[in-house]
Amino acid sequence: MTPEAMLAGRAAPLRLVIFDCDGVLVDSEAIASRVGAEMVSELGWKMTGEQAQDSFLGMTLTDIVPIISARIGRPVPQDWLDTLVESIAEAMATQAIAIPGAIEALDGVTALGLPWRVASNSSHPEMQVKFARIGIAARVAGRVHSFTDVARGKPAPDLFLSAAAAEGVDPAHCVVIEDSTTGARAAAAAGMDCLGYLAHGDGAALRATGAVPFRSMFDLPGLIRLAPRGIA
Repeated sequence: MTPEAMLAGRAAPLRLVIFDCDGVLVDSEAIASRVGAEMVSELGWKMTGEQAQDSFLGMTLTDIVPIISARIGRPVPQDWLDTLVESIAEAMATQAIAIPGAIEALDGVTALGLPWRVASNSSHPEMQVKFARIGIAARVAGRVHSFTDVARGKPAPDLFLSAAAAEGVDPAHCVVIEDSTTGARAAAAAGMDCLGYLAHGDGAALRATGAVPFRSMFDLPGLIRLAPRGIA
């Protein structure tokens, strides 16, 4: 299925667009993976930034701790996670950039008269740094949902359901914009259509979750325009 066919063929009118943060709005995943790889390697599990991204993409930092502990055969140091969070935030403050077309996508969805929200497995402090860095902190204020706000992060549906509830919109009337299979699985669990932003690759993994890949955030407003809108 093409994204055009998925959106135009929706049975439920579209009333809310929910964006992931990392890899969808902010080009931050490579930065976080590099910092994480360096710190994980210091614990004895040698890995590159690319390997860290393959292993942990879409997961919360809290969720990766037991995986690392199991691999190295001992608990990580007590302050290790706090140090990782601080190190990633410091790197984001100077290195994070917007995904090409992401800010234009937010503006385009707004111009269509549709509300939008952000739901991420990042913490609020992390996202504040990233959004400030790319200049949209004021624009996203009051619209951001973190895994720390709910009982379970992605791939559980809690984050997306929380975002929909905050807007007073039924899940069937939402579309999620994701780049990871973790996030796409969460969207499916929430009963929401998912567009999978795919900068590289063939999209097979995203398609396997039920997401429909698209290639450019610049194209998103035009795709969203195809969906029926209004009150069901």
